[in-house]
Amino acid sequence: MISEFLENIFFDASKVLFFLATPILFSVLLSGLIISIFQAVTQINEQTLSFIPKIISIFLVLFVLGPWMLELIVEYIHTLFLKIPMVVYLG
Repeated sequence: MISEFLENIFFDASKVLFFLATPILFSVLLSGLIISIFQAVTQINEQTLSFIPKIISIFLVLFVLGPWMLELIVEYIHTLFLKIPMVVYLG
């Protein structure tokens, strides 16, 4: 019984982690791909040219999707705190 409960908590945590990381990773992937194509076309091999747009894209995604991410984290923590008495009762 408690193993199923812990599996559910782990599955929910993995799902929340996936939802939080995916937009940031895709934005970095997309900006890196665009910059690498630009570098291949112009033959400019400057490291800061690829680093700065990635940082800017991360900040833009956090600015746009930050409230949704915060709401997702707060909702997960709230449900986790509601499940604490079940662990005490089962244990």
